[in-house]
Parts: sequence; C-alpha cells; structure tokens
Amino acid sequence: MKKFFSLLAIFIPLLSFSQEKGLDEKINDIIKPAVDAMASVFFYKPFESMGFDMPLVVLWLVIGATFFTLYMGFINLKGLKHAVQLIRGDFDKPGDEGEVSHFQALVTALSGTVGLGNIAGVAVAISIGGAGATFWMILAGFLGMSSKFVECTLGVKYRKLNDLGEVSGGPMYYLSEGLSRKGYAGLGKVLAVLFAILAVGGSFGGGNMFQANQSFAQLANVFPFFEGKGFLYGLIIALLVGFVIIGGIKKIASVTDKIVPFMVGLYVLTSLIIIFANISNIGDAFSQIFSGAFTADGITGGVIGVLVVGFQRAAFSNEAGVGSAAIAHSAVKTDEPISEGIVALLEPFVDTIIVCTMTALVLIFTGYAQDTQGMTGSALTSAAFSSVLPWFKYILLIAIVLFAFSTMISWSYYGMKAWTYLFGNTKKMENLYKILFLAFVVVGSSASLGAVIDFSDMMILGMAFPNILGLYFMSSEVKNDLKDYFKRLKSGEIKKYE
Repeated sequence: MKKFFSLLAIFIPLLSFSQEKGLDEKINDIIKPAVDAMASVFFYKPFESMGFDMPLVVLWLVIGATFFTLYMGFINLKGLKHAVQLIRGDFDKPGDEGEVSHFQALVTALSGTVGLGNIAGVAVAISIGGAGATFWMILAGFLGMSSKFVECTLGVKYRKLNDLGEVSGGPMYYLSEGLSRKGYAGLGKVLAVLFAILAVGGSFGGGNMFQANQSFAQLANVFPFFEGKGFLYGLIIALLVGFVIIGGIKKIASVTDKIVPFMVGLYVLTSLIIIFANISNIGDAFSQIFSGAFTADGITGGVIGVLVVGFQRAAFSNEAGVGSAAIAHSAVKTDEPISEGIVALLEPFVDTIIVCTMTALVLIFTGYAQDTQGMTGSALTSAAFSSVLPWFKYILLIAIVLFAFSTMISWSYYGMKAWTYLFGNTKKMENLYKILFLAFVVVGSSASLGAVIDFSDMMILGMAFPNILGLYFMSSEVKNDLKDYFKRLKSGEIKKYE
C-alpha cells in the first residue's frame, strides 16, 4: 500500500502542470487531428443521402443487437425470469471457480454503464428528438439485452484462471481463442489486440477523465466555492478510487454491490415521487412517447431523426455490444457460461428501460420535454426535477458523484485487464496501470482536455467493431450452448441449491 501511494505521489508534481495556462489548448491541438479522423469513421453516415443519417457505429450496434435477438430466439424475453433466479443465488453451486457472485458481477458491470448517460444523455435525446425519442431508447435497450447475453456468455466460457484463482476474461480472450478454434487465429489475434488497445484508451477517457470532469462541474455548479479547485477534488477522488481498486475485482465488487443499488434506488425513488405526483397524466405522457415516435416532424428530420437520436443515446448509455461488461462478468463464480450471459441481459433492462425511462417521464411530466428553455444535458434534468423538488439539485449531485465514482472503479478493472493482456499479466504491470489511471483522475478533474476526452470516449465506441465482428463468428456455438443449458435446466440436471 505504501509503495503504491508513494508511486502515485511522483505524479502529483507532474499533474500540477495540467493547470498551466495554455497547456490544455496545446494538448488539444495535438490530439484534434486524431479525433477528427476517428470521428470521420465512427460517425460516418452511409445512408445519409436516403434521409437515414444514423452514424456507422450506432448502426453497427443496432444491427448486431437485432441479429442476436432474433438468432437467440428472443432470449431477452425468455431469460428474464431465470435471470432473477440466478442473481438471487438459487442456482449458486458451492465450490464453483471464480471471484464474485452473479449479483456482484451484475452490479460491477452496471456501475460502469449506469451514470451520466442516464441523466444527461436522456436529456440530450429529449431536447433534440422530443418525447418520441424515449420509445426508440427503450427499443434499443431491449435489443441490446441480447448483445449483452452473447458477449458475457463468451466472456465466461473463454476466461483464464491463474493459480491464485484470479480471473482474466473478456473480448480479448474469446476473440483470440474462440476464433482460433474456428480456424481464424490471425484474425482473432488482430481483433483481440485492437480491442485491448481501444479498451485501455477508453478507460482513461470515457471511463475516467470524463467522469471526473463532469462530476466536478456539477459540484462547482451547486457549490460555487469549489470553482477552480478541480485539482484538489481530483486528488481526493483519486485517493478514494485507489483504496478500492488496489484490492482487485473482489474489492471493487464489494463496493459496487452497495453503491449501485443505493444510487439507482435513490434516483428511481426521486423520479417516482414526481411521477406519482402527476399520475393522472401518465396516459398523456405515454401518448406523447408513442405518437412522437411515429409521427414526429420538424427539426429532427421526422420519425427517422427521432429514431436515430433515441438509438444513439441508448447505445452510448448501456454499452451493449461494446464488450466491456464481459470483462466484469468473466470473474463470476460459475461453471455455466450461459447462466452469466442470462444474468447480464438485465443490464440494459435496468440501465435503459428502467432508469432512462424514469428520466424521460420526469422531463415530460414537468413540461421540459416540450420546452427545454434553451437547456440540455444534466442542466435540463436538474431543472426538471428541481421544478417539483427544489432540493433535488443536492440529490442529483450525490447521484452524479456516485455514478462517476462507480464508473471509474469499474473501468479501472476493464482497462487493467486489457493492459495486462497487452503487456503481461504481472503485479508490476497491474500497479503501473493503476498509477496511470489515478493520475488521469486528477487530470480529468483539473484540466479542460476536451479533445483528449473525446478521443478516448470514441475508443469505447470503437470497441464495438472488433467485438461484434467476433460475436457473429461465435454466435452459433452460443446458440447451441443455450439450447443445451435450457434442456438440462428443464430436466433437473441443473439443480437449485439452498
């Protein structure tokens, strides 16, 4: 522990340079060409001339999710009841290899997705596409449940365990080994390395700096006293994150299984207060959602525009198809990969169908979906809640800080596993990554590295390209495993345990 934090202290003088006037702009200028190049690919709109301007990366995610939903026989519906049984521990077999329970794996993965996208992202969708965007967000979340099922099943199936019982898993492993077994060893290795590089970059940006930056912005907005003290905030958050991540996935899971239920419950409860206060308008609210989804016109380009906005925000929020969650789920205690895939499909259900819908309903009930008053993002959500509950800005601050903190600790694990896949699975490499990660927490809080954050955030989306391509190759074996699993479940071969 002392060695770990003494090494972190080395970075503090270096990080102070991030506050030097003009340095942010210089770094942004250097990174900007790479951001533009990546954006030209990820956000290329292949059917724009036909009036369908969905970015390539979102199209890739939605097509994949639709395919897996149909090919797996609507596992996103069929597996829901069994998923609840699994997270209750009904089928936990004593002695199974792994590090965390089904529930802990689920909340660890959820902590990486439930966050600012549910608060600010929904507001962005509503402000651009109106209430109708909510319908397409829900549909995208429903389809994404199937992508999560496939990738998390494979994450457990191809994971590696060392002599200490510690697990390494995720797309890096199922892309390389899974495709190798099918005779595509070269392709599998390339996709695995590409995924790992993107995951490391994404962990420093969207999974770290963006979270620190936005949570500090909300803190300074509610308490102006903290304005200009981002460096101090970053140090405090880095220390808290460090105390958690030094303990590995078991420590991360033990924290997230407390934080995630609390923060989701707090946010949903506050939303329900407003919803029940306006319960007589519930019919009108859903009428706006459905009519807006199919009869929209105006600035969004009609129905297609609203569809694109809804799908895009859902894809960015729940990360279904990105492959990140498979890294967390790989650590589960089970010898049945399909069971963890079924647990994982609850993620988009909670993240998008429940939490995002709650945000959307509050925006509709309070009138901010119809008149945004020039606001967007978390400011719009905050205004909507505060119009009914004046003290809500403090609840929102707590939610955002907790969301950001839990996202950082989960993404530290994702990035570390990708890092050690690339540079060797040793304690030295693990600690080096953790130090770098904590340094970026401080940078993200105190600097305005917009281009760096944009670049790293796009890396998270980029993970979907190698991941889903590999999932197509291995979908048939997942389907066969699924049939076998339900056959054994029905026959009683897979038993419940007290």
